[in-house]
Amino acid sequence: MNTWNHTTVADFILLGLTDSKEMRLVLSMLFLLIYLTTVLGNVGMILLIRLDAKLHTPMYFFLTHLSFLDLSYSTVITPKTLQILLTSCRHISFTGCFTQMFFFILLAAAECFLLSSMAYDRYVAICSPLHYPVIMSTGLCHVLLTVSYVIGAMDSTVSVLCISRVQICNSNVIHHFFCDTTPVLALSCSDTHDTEIVIFILAGSTLILSLVILFVSYVSILSTILKISSTSGKQKAFSTCASHLLGVTIFYGTLIFTYLKPSKSYSLGKDQVASVFYTIVIPMLNPLIYSLRNKDVKNAFIRVLQRREGSR
Repeated sequence: MNTWNHTTVADFILLGLTDSKEMRLVLSMLFLLIYLTTVLGNVGMILLIRLDAKLHTPMYFFLTHLSFLDLSYSTVITPKTLQILLTSCRHISFTGCFTQMFFFILLAAAECFLLSSMAYDRYVAICSPLHYPVIMSTGLCHVLLTVSYVIGAMDSTVSVLCISRVQICNSNVIHHFFCDTTPVLALSCSDTHDTEIVIFILAGSTLILSLVILFVSYVSILSTILKISSTSGKQKAFSTCASHLLGVTIFYGTLIFTYLKPSKSYSLGKDQVASVFYTIVIPMLNPLIYSLRNKDVKNAFIRVLQRREGSR
């Protein structure tokens, strides 16, 4: 069998989501609208938190970086997807493909641990409110953020190096709309078992470790809330966690469905739907989840508008 190694493959071809011209037009308009909403929502959230001093707390520090991650990894995927849908230009260079894969894994893994850090923040706020300012210091917030990015960078570096070393067979057609690990590995004619094991361990350990932190935090939070005697106190405590818990459920649900399963069970249709959801849709939903259910964000938005009106 003729094989190409990673030094001779000039580019790949992304099949995209559909060959139908009508569906491509519909999807391109839908994804463009979603992407514009994603950019507006996440940039707006970042600016609002920066502009309003009352939001300069650990919770909103993490929320700022969550918006940055959502905006970044949507930008890594969506523009190329729109190009495929609008122009039928499906080529992506070898370097471009693995660069896209690298940043996608980095940002997704970093978001897992950032969500865990946000859960720990809520745990301290509810379970140890008197010690909250001391425990959630600026230094600890920066350490948790740095750890999230470092783990993401380690995961993406190891994954991309392993995949880039496999031999590519006589096809460079990727059956997906972006350069994800499983579709790229499917092009190899060599034994990819070891590579798949490494990627599975990396993805699994990232998801499981961050989920353990989330689970322990929320079990402790729930235990504390149930001990609160007043109904209003319980509702207030629940409301501080509801938005984060909803975002976590949506994000982890699609990741687990897509990655924590054997490669042989890969289904083009089902996996593409899940991939569209967590790469394109979820980055748009997070700003809505954290703003529509959050009185502090709404009040901050009103204050910023009032300041702008007052300065005219």
